Amino acid sequence: MTIVKNKVDAVIVGMGWTGAIMAKELTDAGLNVVCLERGPDRDTQPDFAYPRVVDELEGSVHRKYLQSLNKETVTIRHGVNDTAVPYRQMGSFKPGTGVGGAGSHWSGCHFRALPEDFKVRSNIEQRYGKKFIPQGMTIQDFPVSYEDLEPHFDHFEYVCGTSGKAGIINGKYIEGGNPFEGSRTRDFALPPNPNYLGGELFYKAAREMGYHPYPIPASNASGPYVNPYGCQMGPCNFCGFCSDYGCLNYSKASPNACIMPVLRGRKGFELRTLAQVLKVNLTADKKKATGVTYLDAQGRETEQPADIVLLCAFSLFNVHLMLLSGIGVPYDPVSNTGTIGRNYSYQNLNRVSLFFDETVNANQFIGIGGGGTTIDDLNGNRNDSTKSGFIGGGIVWARQPGGGPVRGIATAPGVPNWGSAWKKGVKEAFRHSFYYEVQGSCMAYQDAYLSLDPTYKDGFGRPLLRMTFDWHDNEIKASQYLVEKASDMCKVLGPKAIKGDAKKDGDHYNVTQYQSTHTCGGAIMGHDPKTSALNRYLQSWDVSNVFAPGANAFPQNNGYNPTGMVGALTYWCAKAVRELYLKNPGPLVQA
Repeated sequence: MTIVKNKVDAVIVGMGWTGAIMAKELTDAGLNVVCLERGPDRDTQPDFAYPRVVDELEGSVHRKYLQSLNKETVTIRHGVNDTAVPYRQMGSFKPGTGVGGAGSHWSGCHFRALPEDFKVRSNIEQRYGKKFIPQGMTIQDFPVSYEDLEPHFDHFEYVCGTSGKAGIINGKYIEGGNPFEGSRTRDFALPPNPNYLGGELFYKAAREMGYHPYPIPASNASGPYVNPYGCQMGPCNFCGFCSDYGCLNYSKASPNACIMPVLRGRKGFELRTLAQVLKVNLTADKKKATGVTYLDAQGRETEQPADIVLLCAFSLFNVHLMLLSGIGVPYDPVSNTGTIGRNYSYQNLNRVSLFFDETVNANQFIGIGGGGTTIDDLNGNRNDSTKSGFIGGGIVWARQPGGGPVRGIATAPGVPNWGSAWKKGVKEAFRHSFYYEVQGSCMAYQDAYLSLDPTYKDGFGRPLLRMTFDWHDNEIKASQYLVEKASDMCKVLGPKAIKGDAKKDGDHYNVTQYQSTHTCGGAIMGHDPKTSALNRYLQSWDVSNVFAPGANAFPQNNGYNPTGMVGALTYWCAKAVRELYLKNPGPLVQA
């Protein structure tokens, strides 16, 4: 028999960045909030304590801090006529689980979107004409602007103690920052982190090419810091255990370090871990949510009634819950109708590795997840699509998150993958090489979407989420162009060898190779309920007391990491709930 809990004001599904932000904001407003997290509780002490957390085998091979795929995963295929197969081993992307979610194991790169990223379609049409957009490319403008989100970008950076150098403050350029960014109201919370050798050489190479290098905005604290919530952070010690790991030093921003200390024990907040949400419960007419059904830590089916349901899981699983629960109309790629699952996109990531002689000591074993150097000279409106051949943009950056034997050691071109020659190549390369990454945007397409799999079910008897995605010519051209530009820049440094991994014509998406956890779209925000699942406040067009903040809301992905945008959109959503929805529950935008 189903256990029925007492009704609360709001139930939150997931306790990563979006869940923690919404819980903080709604309890500030006096609401009673229950958070349901499918994984275990996690905190810096004892879960990320030294020395247990700095274990490459446990973190990078056994994937302790990531979602277990044995009960819940996705199926993946390249095209609509292919048969999808389950994602059984972590490869292309790494969903998190447990308190903190992917916000615990992220690297810390913390960008704001460019102003032009919010109006991709209208910007392209104005610059090149409507016919310039390829058939089947379904890019859309965001229903919000950079100016709408600037206060929320700012607040999230200060919650995270983001280290960086402003480029434009109140319309005035600041030497050393990004001259192409949107105007800020103030500088970052902390100054940039110290650079590593590869980052210093990046400055040299970029400037010789006429580019404008600046420090990567990093939510890895460059000094001691207390955020607006009173949470304390310490300076990063460059241990090299950011990506795949929780931070042992209270240096990397995470929900665990930056928000949870305020929430734990707060009146009106209840956290239930090991709680697997199965569906959102709806009224008979599917116009209103009544709460959620979940399995508790003992495996008992439990119903949590609530006035507001906030889907704050990893982006893919927000979409999955909407499809399973019957919220909105599933997307049909043939007719190009429906909204749930529409406009799935990813990130276009490549690498250029540089190999030097023994006079260059790179020390890869030290590292910082988000620190380094980057350029925006190939991103946003700096990309002339008539010359580059692709829509979108991207960044080239120097970043050294930390290298280790288990995570893999790059070797120069021509070195075999095993044997004595491989050992010799490793010895020559490990301390005398580094890499620059090329991270490009990913546009949305009619044939790239999320749906329910007709064959495979998860450990709870529900259809798995099915991902249909492959690289298109636009993204392959972007990869080739950006890697070529990065390689040309690297030649200035005179390495012994350069190895790039640009995508080749006809290449397919390889789900076995990690590329980024920047999965976006599927339940996007927009102006039109016929082509978007959410309105400008991240509220479901179809079920007005359901909100779904997260990267699922992106109509397409830009050249940056999505976390900064995710945080800003969540604060924007929370403000709308507090100031608009609670005063007059119902649709905040009329369809």
